[in-house]
Formats: sequence, structure tokens, C-alpha cells
Amino acid sequence: MTAPIYNRVALIGLGLIASSMAHAMKAGGLAAEIVGYAKSAESRATALEIGFIDRAAATAAEAVEGADLVVLAVPVGAMGAIAAEIGPYLAPGATVTDVGSVKQAVIDAVRPHIPEGVHFIPGHPMAGTEYSGPRSGFATLFRNRWWLLTPLEGHDPVALARFRALVEGFGAKVDTMDAPHHDVVLAVVSHTPHLIAYTMVGVADDLARVTDSEVIQYSAAGFRDFTRIAASDPTMWRDVFLTNKDATLEILGRFTEELFALQRAIRLGDGDHLHAYFTRTRAIRRGIIEAGQDTSAPDFGRGQPPSGGRDG
Repeated sequence: MTAPIYNRVALIGLGLIASSMAHAMKAGGLAAEIVGYAKSAESRATALEIGFIDRAAATAAEAVEGADLVVLAVPVGAMGAIAAEIGPYLAPGATVTDVGSVKQAVIDAVRPHIPEGVHFIPGHPMAGTEYSGPRSGFATLFRNRWWLLTPLEGHDPVALARFRALVEGFGAKVDTMDAPHHDVVLAVVSHTPHLIAYTMVGVADDLARVTDSEVIQYSAAGFRDFTRIAASDPTMWRDVFLTNKDATLEILGRFTEELFALQRAIRLGDGDHLHAYFTRTRAIRRGIIEAGQDTSAPDFGRGQPPSGGRDG
């Protein structure tokens, strides 16, 4: 077992991502002590019962005292308030990171509360499932998944390398990019697809000619995947769309244009256009499989033993 990378890690929020980080740190001996805080006393008790934290704190300020790594794992809309609460209690030389899927809004909300001498490294693990809460985490969630970092101008390279070593210890792959670019990329690969999934499930719910029992009983793989995505935490996704609205609206506008073009091709019976379009988009799926970000097993591997979650 390797020597711990951090002596004391404070997890602010104890949901899927934070609990999975804790499990991975325990499994790899990457942290000497893990302190956890969640607003819910029940979540704190559950985390202690499961054993992925060593100690539960009654407040976020208490949790960060003496920590050399602080992880903000709360909905992006709550990041600023939490940062303001913990700012005066952060230890000099500590690193603060977050796991939000929006970066520029988080940076704007958190950075003003980070004192001089504390390192802020915004981050985003590209991993998840539709489940939430302290019982949802597992140590292999990040294995072979991307962890995107958006270091600030003038960041400390030693602090960045240390945190990167932790993430790589989880089995994740690391890449860096600037925050605005991150937010556009995520609008394409995650945020807009989630919005479309929520919309499609809502359409099925509103369509009076199709009963609830038919939607459930006859769901094909595509709709099943929509419902999995649409089962994600509503608070988290509300905050994502409110804080990354410009990039999401831009991509949603482009999606609408593409949809209108396909709608016209269907109306006109333009099979050549449809075939060419589907051929081009099929290649994207092949690229995702070749990159190791999903399985090529039939039915998306549903008949295979679980291997540790899918990106959400």
C-alpha cells in the first residue's frame, strides 16, 4: 500500500462522488484520515456506519479544520455559500477542489472566499450513475474515466501535481482545460443530452394516447436510457442548467436546427440525407467504444456483470 498523499481530507457533501472518492482513498491508502460533513445528520450517520469516513463533523467549518485537502461535493448553486462558510477556517497550504460539472460559475462563486496561501484547483470527474446519497458510492467509479481540471492562472504546480496524483490513484485519466471551454464541452456531451432526456420522458408522461403501463412495459433500450438519465438528482441538474445556461442554450439551439433538418428530410422522404446523417453519427459511437468509455457488448452490456457505473 502506498504512503498517503494527503494526511486529512475533508469531504463537504457525502453523495455519490464524495463517497466514491472516500472508498477509493480507503482502498488505495491515499489519505490518512477522512472527515465528512453533510447538511443531513442522517447522511453523516450513514457515512460513519458504512465506514468510508473516519469522523463526521457537525458543520462544514469544523470539517475543514486542519485538512490539507478539502473537496466541495455539493450542488453547484451551493458552492459559494459553502466557500464563504469555510474560508476563514482553511489551513495555510491546503488545497480546495470541487466536483461540479460547471466550472466558470463555480470559480466565480468560490474563488473570492479562498484566502491567500490556499490552493484552489477546480475539477470535474466525468463519472456517475443515476443514484445519489452516501450509500451509492463505490471505489471503482472513476476507473478509466476522465477527471477534468481547470487550473487558475498562477496556480501552484506542486499542489496541482499532488492532487493529480490522488486522482490518478483512483484509476482516473486526467486532462486540463480552461473553464469556458470546459463548460461548452460539457454542454455538448452531458448537459444538453440530459435536458433532452428529461424532455423525452416528459413527452411520454404527457402523451395521453400512450398509457403509463405501456411506457413501462414496452420500453426499448433508447427510452430506458432516457429514463436512467432523467432519474438523476433534480437539485444538481437544476443548478447545472441555471449556472451553465449560455453554453447549454447555444448547444440546444444547434440541436434544434439539426432536428428541424431531420424533420424536413422525413417529411420529404429524403432517405439519402437520413442515411448519410446516421452514418456520420454512428462513427461517433464507434469512437467512444474505441476510447474505452463504453462497452460494445450487445444491449449496452445489460446482460453482463456490473463493472462500476456509467457516466451521468
